[in-house]
This record gives sequence, structure tokens and C-alpha cells, in this order.
Amino acid sequence: MREWFERVVAFAAPAVSQAAAVLSPVRCAGCDEPDASVCEACAAELSGVPRRVCRPGVDVWATTTYGGPVRSLILAFKDADRIDLAAALAPPLGHAMRTALGAVTRTAPITICTVPSTRAAWRARGYAPVEVLLARLGLRSESILRLRRPHTDQAALGVDARAENAAGSLVARTNLAGRHILLVDDVVTTGATLAEASRAVRAAGATLVGAACLAEVPRRLPNRASPAPNLSWDDLIENSQQPMGDNSRSGAYGDSTGVVLPPFNTG
Repeated sequence: MREWFERVVAFAAPAVSQAAAVLSPVRCAGCDEPDASVCEACAAELSGVPRRVCRPGVDVWATTTYGGPVRSLILAFKDADRIDLAAALAPPLGHAMRTALGAVTRTAPITICTVPSTRAAWRARGYAPVEVLLARLGLRSESILRLRRPHTDQAALGVDARAENAAGSLVARTNLAGRHILLVDDVVTTGATLAEASRAVRAAGATLVGAACLAEVPRRLPNRASPAPNLSWDDLIENSQQPMGDNSRSGAYGDSTGVVLPPFNTG
């Protein structure tokens, strides 16, 4: 029942939120300007060329920086019921995803994997933010990982505490030998959570092809590689006529699956 409910929420919540916005005044979640959920200036902050950001144990492609209006937009989307913001936040996440896949040679179907949320997070929000963004892109993730043990919300922890808190917290639900995984999250800070997810899928036999995030929290001494290769969305899908695999999903973080066949297929 929970999996079915999460599926309905992921696909229906943005439409419900947008309908409600028509009936009540809307203000920009980034700067509080009236008459738009995201004003032009704040929308511009979400654009950019994805870049590879290096964290211990994982490299991640991120499109924008978590700060200023971007931080306000993401927080409103995740914690203030502004699901209407998915329309603005999903494209830069998709940009990072296609760039992550464009940086590797794809010879097998790619499975999208998100990080499972805690039950407390689900109860607080009532939806899984990353799954809502994926749904906006016409994509689905597969419930590959589960929480092995309870852990503290990472947001309140420092660098070392985050690494200790995340270590060993995830485990694959099944043997992943032969699977090719793309990890997707909304924000990367120290990278501890994605590094643990990377460890877990590899321990189960999968090949990690990349990781993608909407935004990164910049380090004081950033360690970044070169900008993204110059690839367009059409470049990645023009030779693919295969539809996205439609597999049922069950799990704590979202509810629908997504095996996408390379080149990256969005439909």
C-alpha cells in the first residue's frame, strides 16, 4: 500500500500544487518576488554547465551551487510543500544526469538509483523529493538500496560525523551483478551519503557508471575537474528507439522503477 501511495504522490503532487497556485497568490520561493513561483532572476541561478565535483569515495556531476536563491528554492521544495518548484528544479538535475552518462561509454541498460530516505523524512514530507523530480523528467528509479540500520539526519552533522553516520548504513536489496547504476540525489555536501551508496551497489556486484545531483555545497577548497563535455540531450537520445523499462518498484524512497536504455532515454 505504501509503495502505491508513493507512486501516486510522485506523479500527482506537482499537478495538485500548480492547481492550488492558480487559486492563491504565488511568490518566488527564491527571493519572494510576487506573481511567479520562480522569477526569471532565480531561474537563471539554476542554469549552468554541469561540473564534476570530487568527494572522498565518489565523483558527482552537479549543475548548480547550493547557496542564495538556489538554496531557498530547494529548501522550499523539500520542506515547505512547494512541489510546484519541481518544474524549475527538474531540468538542471536532468542536465547533470545526461552529462554523467555522456562522460562514460554506455554499452548496457542503465538503472537509476536514488538514496533511500528514512521513515521520519517520509512522514515529515509525505513525498520523496528526488522521485518527484525524476517523474517530472519522465524517468523512474528502481528500489535498489535499503537502510541497514537507523542513522541520524546528515544535515545537522559535520564532515567527520557525516562519514561515520553514513558508513555501512546502506545495503543492496538483491544481487546486482551485471547491472549498471547511475546514482541520483538532489544535493551533495561532503559526499558521504553518495559514497556509501556507491560502496553498497559495488559490493552487490554492480558497475557504477556515475552520479548526478542538482546542486553541490561548495567546499572551502573545491576539488573540481574540467567542465562537462559539450553534449546535448538530443545527442544522447537520437539513436535510441527503445522505451524506458517499466518495472514495478517497492522501497522507502519513491516507488517507481527506471531502467533506461542508453543512449539516455527520457520517455
